Amino acid sequence: MTASEAAARLAADRVDHRFKGLPPDAEGLTVGELAAQRRDLFTGGFTTPVLALSAERLTHNLELMETYAVRHGLAFAPHGKTSMAPQLFWRQIEHGAWGITLAVPHQVRVAREFGIERIFLANELVDAAALRWIASELAADPDFRFVCYVDSVRGVELMDAALHGSTRPVDVVVELAAGAGARTGVRTEAECAAVADAVAATRTLRLVGVAGYEGEVPGADPERVHAWLRRLTALAVDFDKAGRFEGLTEIVVSAGGSAWFDAVADVFSELPDLSLPALKLLRSGAYVSHDDGHYRRLTPFTRVPEEGALHPAFRLWAQVVSRPSPEQAFVNAGKRDAAYDLDLPEAQVVRRDGAERPATGLTVTALSDQHAWVRTDPEADVEVGDWVGLGLSHPCTSFDKWQLIPLVEADGTVVDYVRTFF
Repeated sequence: MTASEAAARLAADRVDHRFKGLPPDAEGLTVGELAAQRRDLFTGGFTTPVLALSAERLTHNLELMETYAVRHGLAFAPHGKTSMAPQLFWRQIEHGAWGITLAVPHQVRVAREFGIERIFLANELVDAAALRWIASELAADPDFRFVCYVDSVRGVELMDAALHGSTRPVDVVVELAAGAGARTGVRTEAECAAVADAVAATRTLRLVGVAGYEGEVPGADPERVHAWLRRLTALAVDFDKAGRFEGLTEIVVSAGGSAWFDAVADVFSELPDLSLPALKLLRSGAYVSHDDGHYRRLTPFTRVPEEGALHPAFRLWAQVVSRPSPEQAFVNAGKRDAAYDLDLPEAQVVRRDGAERPATGLTVTALSDQHAWVRTDPEADVEVGDWVGLGLSHPCTSFDKWQLIPLVEADGTVVDYVRTFF
């Protein structure tokens, strides 16, 4: 499936009760037909709460990370778990991505359903049913490239048993843990070698490189993250010297979340020549929408401002439904609509009678299931019926609350709808 075929399939879906925030009078239209109407988000019948994704800011972020990866000689497989939106997967690929990173088998199925040919599973995979399905995909499609983590001899044994009789080996990378007490991954270089030996003893798996996630480094700071990344690249060098990559055309070396990709670029640039070309694979995913909280604070672009800046692309629009006291207001968006695992939403703008102004004196203090509690200071000018635009923190838990997200231009025109599959 091509990008245009994937887009056409998504556009053919019907608008109905599944998709919150969309105009009730659009019931029965296809998504493509509704997009063609180019309705205004504020006057076109959309109901609150409604999440909007900025068309201009999305494009800016896609272009910025494409430029960054090229400038630093990195291949890019952005983490698709952030959006789980095939339209965005394809746009990322159109902006130079090598492929898409994912985390669990269901996400791989979604990506394959919409034609993604290169998938990096940044996780261990020992589920026998999922492995048999992967094997069937590899057998049916010679262009399908799939890579996943291994971090234990036991895991290798389970994979080998599940893949018995498969026609193509599954490519794997040894995951180096970010440190003692970190998440998954092999803790020591000696154990890494043992896992690599176990892979070499099978016919169903093929070792193609090493990988890890620097975001799990305990007490992460530039010095610690750089040190761990140098352990990762040294592991690749040692495996190469030991002849573990014979018969390949390239060696995969992969890292890179959304908080330390500048460190990844630094250390990967130091990787000495190997016996084969190195696929230096960066996996940052949150950049696609960026945010107004967690990643606004953590993005490496704050450390290297000369490289550019990501722009937060989400805004959740909710309506003031109650103003029970001068110190308090309630809007009709809550935990079911807004990310809240890292930060509460940030009140940014108030909209009344077509005019927009800063949300001065408004602070979200808590969320119920379907309400945001808003403290209103004396200078706040807000009343029942106003629309309040909220900035969100953590893209991964923003996308997953919305199945169909309007893509909105700066003047409020909705030009498309982004479908998610969680």
